[in-house]
Amino acid sequence: MDFKIDPRIHISASTQHTSDRKTRDLASLKESSREMETMFVMEMYKAMRKAVPEGGLFEKSNATEMFQEMLDLELAKETTKGEGVGLASAMYEQMASYIENKK
Repeated sequence: MDFKIDPRIHISASTQHTSDRKTRDLASLKESSREMETMFVMEMYKAMRKAVPEGGLFEKSNATEMFQEMLDLELAKETTKGEGVGLASAMYEQMASYIENKK
């Protein structure tokens, strides 16, 4: 038997592999951009909370601080859902060209 390898099959398979990798890299970049925006918004909330004078109904304790940190994180996650504040999309647009132009 005479087996011949068609070079077109090999080229198309490697092109598809590169395309799949770029798609995964772009999806990973989008997720990383979203996480970065969430962390930025969380730090912004923490800074805003520090600007408010202390006092009020409850005493400040470790449990209160932990609750406020968890609350800030959840608020940041909700703030950055959908369109968010725009930081994630700006980062994605700026960095996606590096992935798309990569060989």
